[in-house]
Amino acid sequence: MTSYTHGHHATVLSSHEWRTAENSAPHLLPHLTPGAEVLDVGCGPGTITAGIAARVARVTGIDAAAGVLERAAAHAREQGADNVAFAVGDVHALDFADDSFDVVHAHQVLQHIADPVRALAEMRRVCRPGGIVAVREADFGGMVWYPNPPGMDAWRPVYEKVARGNGGEPHAGRRLVAWAHAAGFADVTATVSSWCYATPQEREWWSETWGGRMVHSDVAETAVARGHATRAELEAIYAGWKAWAADPDGWFTVPHGEIVCRA
Repeated sequence: MTSYTHGHHATVLSSHEWRTAENSAPHLLPHLTPGAEVLDVGCGPGTITAGIAARVARVTGIDAAAGVLERAAAHAREQGADNVAFAVGDVHALDFADDSFDVVHAHQVLQHIADPVRALAEMRRVCRPGGIVAVREADFGGMVWYPNPPGMDAWRPVYEKVARGNGGEPHAGRRLVAWAHAAGFADVTATVSSWCYATPQEREWWSETWGGRMVHSDVAETAVARGHATRAELEAIYAGWKAWAADPDGWFTVPHGEIVCRA
């Protein structure tokens, strides 16, 4: 499996732990039923997983990083979610029998992996007939912000080089329907939703989670190691993010492609 591009620095986990079933799985929620068994692929710190668990019979969360699963288990305990189990897993080769789950879900996973079509085929394999596979992915090429202080234009090209160098596809949102068809799904419903950051608190937080990871996270380490940017250039990118956050007119939107596939 391709290594996770972002790593698990605090700047990255801050974003992951902000996510909930409500703000990150709007396409999935109408399909959750009280008796359902769900597989949450790439569950990370489990904040979406716990929200799913509140609506269904049982959830299994898997992630390639063992360390983050400790945080996920702790969060589930805090939420009183006793119908959740976590395990290390690889979406390219799921360790479950055919037809094991009513719902298979992945959020911001396919953009990071080597073979998204194979992953979707595996998700389809473990989904029961008549069940659903639901996926949501950001599309970096569609992200829009205002204003655009010096440094802000540079962050996306650097990140895209890092992501593609790791075998990922940062424009995953627009590829979901094509990947689903290639994986053998015939019944695919596509939607789009977005995150928007515009208040002073939102801008400050978003600038730290994204501007901050351009100097602190695995993204920064890889960018320098592979010659995509110097430390000074990354610091300039971070300064651009902070200038954007400080502007009272600041606005940033993140579009997401979503698919619900009937197995």
